Amino acid sequence: MQIGVIKETKTDEFRVGLVPGGVQELVGHGHSVVVETNAGEGIRASDDDYRSVGATVVGTPKEVFDCADMIIKVKEPLAPERELLRENQILFTYLHLAPDPEQTRDLVDSGAVCIAYETVTDDSGALPLLAPMSKVAGRMAVQEGAWCLERPHGGTGILLGGVPGVEPAKVVIIGGGVVGTHATHIAVGMGADVFVLDRNVRVLDEHWQQFGRSTNGVYSTRSTLEKHVVEADLVIGAVLIPGATAPRLVTEQMVKAMRSGSVLVDVAIDQGGCFETSRATTHSNPTYEVHGVTHYCVANMPGAVPRTSTYALNNVVLPFATSIANLGYKEALRRDQHLLQGLNVCHGKVTYSEVATSLNYDYIPAEQALGLS
Repeated sequence: MQIGVIKETKTDEFRVGLVPGGVQELVGHGHSVVVETNAGEGIRASDDDYRSVGATVVGTPKEVFDCADMIIKVKEPLAPERELLRENQILFTYLHLAPDPEQTRDLVDSGAVCIAYETVTDDSGALPLLAPMSKVAGRMAVQEGAWCLERPHGGTGILLGGVPGVEPAKVVIIGGGVVGTHATHIAVGMGADVFVLDRNVRVLDEHWQQFGRSTNGVYSTRSTLEKHVVEADLVIGAVLIPGATAPRLVTEQMVKAMRSGSVLVDVAIDQGGCFETSRATTHSNPTYEVHGVTHYCVANMPGAVPRTSTYALNNVVLPFATSIANLGYKEALRRDQHLLQGLNVCHGKVTYSEVATSLNYDYIPAEQALGLS
């Protein structure tokens, strides 16, 4: 199979779809890899690094799309990239389609086979291709929030962990999944007063077992959510409904009632955001204020630490990419029901129910779209 890697063009995105070691692995399986020039510069991987492991380096994304059977990316394709997709071409990347009708329309119109990292599952029902970036984003959320709390950046001027004799900041984490757990690790390590809100009692039990009295687990209701958000110095939105638009749990009225200089970090912004006042930002211009509250809503948070993020992502993507390349997409999807869960758009059909529901498309089961049923 001919596999293509292009340079990411989303604003402030420095990750890359394959590291040189991943290219070497695929070439070792007998596949060809074509890489756009400078695709790896964000992780300090040169064109010669890719050539040395067997890749062909070309000058433009069009050259990559024209020859590749499968495109491996990190972020969703932007409009100019979507124009280059062709029927039956495989697109393997993060898509986050539910809040993105324009992208969904273009992918449907392309006739391509679009497999989304964020909805591939495993035996436990977890999301193994989303997890590495969720870990990175969770950890980053606390350090970015702490930066925003500093007075020169518009914050209240509170140190997250305080000092002896001065109380620490109150950090409220909404959602106790992968993002929430890793945010908790960092917030606890920095000495903050941490509250984790979730509606799943099992998740709260797991946090208790892992962190003990270092955190405060709270069952999330409208009442408890409002109380803790309003009292917080830093709120981290870590809510996820796989493949679907994130629920807007924090209302504008709650934001209005928060202390001036408090901070909201919306890690769910890729799926539309879980704060009513959220809108996507970039690393170049990461924050804005609403009612005196700083909002950090960068839609590709892990892109700021591309070496860590890219290598962590490649570790989990490569086995799936190798399977698709070795078997072809139809056979790989037929054999692996977890990979099949990643199929969001196929041959002009929306094959993931939450995306279809969010954007008012007819839902066609993946097996049917592939002709397997």
